[in-house]
Formats: sequence, structure tokens, C-alpha cells
Amino acid sequence: IPHGGGGPGVGPIGVKSHLMPFLPKHPIVETGGGKGIGPVAAAPYGSANILPISWAYIKMMGGEGLKSATQLALLNANYLVRRLASHYKILYTNKNGMCAHEFIVDIGPFGGSANIQAIDIAKRLQDYGFHSPTMSWPVVNSLMIEPTESESKAELDRFCDTMISIRKEISSIEQGSQPKEDNVLKNSPHTIQVLVKDTWDKSYTREEAAFPLKYLRERKFWPTVGRVDDAFGDKNLMCSCPPIEDYIE
Repeated sequence: IPHGGGGPGVGPIGVKSHLMPFLPKHPIVETGGGKGIGPVAAAPYGSANILPISWAYIKMMGGEGLKSATQLALLNANYLVRRLASHYKILYTNKNGMCAHEFIVDIGPFGGSANIQAIDIAKRLQDYGFHSPTMSWPVVNSLMIEPTESESKAELDRFCDTMISIRKEISSIEQGSQPKEDNVLKNSPHTIQVLVKDTWDKSYTREEAAFPLKYLRERKFWPTVGRVDDAFGDKNLMCSCPPIEDYIE
């Protein structure tokens, strides 16, 4: 909002007349075609609460404001591309090397050279104080970066410096300075609890883990949870609430 609500989708879908009979139905709301299948979404009207926010944004910005925001979003994305293109493989730029409001960084080449996947960079970004951009969509093992129009030049540079620093960390793995299975990316993010332990058996220093860039000593957002197996957790839900016996009076 306005750069995507993260789902569920609420955008209109247009089809030609010959496809109208096959539009999906809904058991409660009368909609769809005579030959349509059942609902493809639980909410027939989408994320209704999103619409007033988008409407207010459009009304407050006006025509000139929306145009300016779009231009800035394009400018910001292409600025990042220019700074990162010599360090990462950027996918789907035009003949002039330009992108639209977002761009895709291909992480695939690092799988063979350093055993590094998109998830490793996503987790390492937390050590630098960044939430990961969209991962592995629409290209497997990639990062889709969309800076939007609202980020300052300083923040864009901070992100670029971070991505370049991470690329140097990958290079150290490629050169054999850190093992492919035990390195600053594979073990990220690093919590305070891990860093202050009496023992430290990593192939890199605590400083390299927590303060890879100087600005992090002045303002550091600490991760509260270390690396978890995201896919395993999604497939094996565990209730963290007290056992049912505790609720019996």
C-alpha cells in the first residue's frame, strides 16, 4: 500500500466475454459464471480494508504527486542498480541497463562458488539492521528489491554499502577464508545472547559478526532470534501456548 499489500490480492481482473462463464463462484455471494469452479479466495471482496487506504493516498497525492512519486521510485531503484551492478548479477534490465520501480538480484551463482543461497543473504541483512526484500520471487534464489519513493539518499546508500559488504563476505568464502558450511552468512543473524557467550568457536570474529560496518557501532538494531528452519517451521506448526490442562478449573 501503495506498493503492494503483501496479500491477499484485491486488484480487479479483466477477462474477455468468452471467459466470463468460467469465472469462479462463491457459496454465499452471488458471483461468477455458470460454468465456474468454486471460490479461489475466502473473501469474495478481497482485502476491503486496503481500499480506503489506497483511496486516501491517491486523493492526498493528486495527479502531480502520484507522477512525482513514480518518478522518484524509478530513480531510487535505478540508483541502487547502478551501485550494485558491479557486485551482483542484475536480471531483466533493458538495453540501457535500466529497471522499473524494482529489480531482481540473482543469487544463484553463489550457490556453486560459496554455498550461499538467497536465504543466507536475507538472514545476514538482519545483522545490518535491514528486513530482507522479497526472496525467491518471481525468480528462484533471488532478491527482488523495491526501494519505493520514500527512502532518503542516505538510507539508499546505507543499503548499498550493506549489500556490497555482504558481497565481500561471500568473496571471503569463495577464497576459502571461511568454510562453506560455517561462516558469517550461514550462522546469521547473530543475537546478543550468542555473541556474549564465554566460548566462541566460529571461523570469524565477534566483531565481524555484529559490527561489519562502522555505523553499526553507533546505531544497531539487534536481532532477537537466531537462524531457524523456515520451511520446517511452516510445515510443522507447534503451539507455544500452555497445555490445555492449565485452563481446566
